[in-house]
Amino acid sequence: MTKKVLREVYKEKRKELSPGELNARSISIVELALSSFQMEEKMVSLFLPIERQKEINTYSLWEKITGFGSQVAVPVMNAQKGDLKHILFVNQNQLAVNDIGVPEPQNGKVIAAHKIDVVFVPLLCFDKKGHRVGYGGGYYDRFLKKCNPQCKIIGLSVFPPIEEIEDILPTDIRLDACVTPDKVYRF
Repeated sequence: MTKKVLREVYKEKRKELSPGELNARSISIVELALSSFQMEEKMVSLFLPIERQKEINTYSLWEKITGFGSQVAVPVMNAQKGDLKHILFVNQNQLAVNDIGVPEPQNGKVIAAHKIDVVFVPLLCFDKKGHRVGYGGGYYDRFLKKCNPQCKIIGLSVFPPIEEIEDILPTDIRLDACVTPDKVYRF
């Protein structure tokens, strides 16, 4: 299937998840991510969930990562430039929800892309080759190009992979891994 079709299909699949089911899957994903990847003393990019899109609850991941002595930077969208900047996330008092429902820090220290060690990437679905379907804005692909080549790119998905995304572009950045409630896929 194409990205456009997959976006529609997986947005619908998410809508069908009950709050309890989404919470259980979020907990499993966070536990598996923490047990599968070294998070100590890292600078981590972490998206915060768009609740109306039923995204994975990543707040507990933030709490646990900072407990390991790591720092977390949260993306802030610039729609006019089509890019992301990252702000050091210290507490939830920094946050305000933007026009499309994304919680973003309103103030704090800006963290350069090349300083980030691990990026947790939001997605709607992914395939067995490590390609992902996001919301279609290209923000993460542009941001990931600026990251250090050693940076680990990890997707978080409530669903297992599909066989293949048909319309992958040369500008699409592949994941290094993707965490689902049941398994970590490495690419």
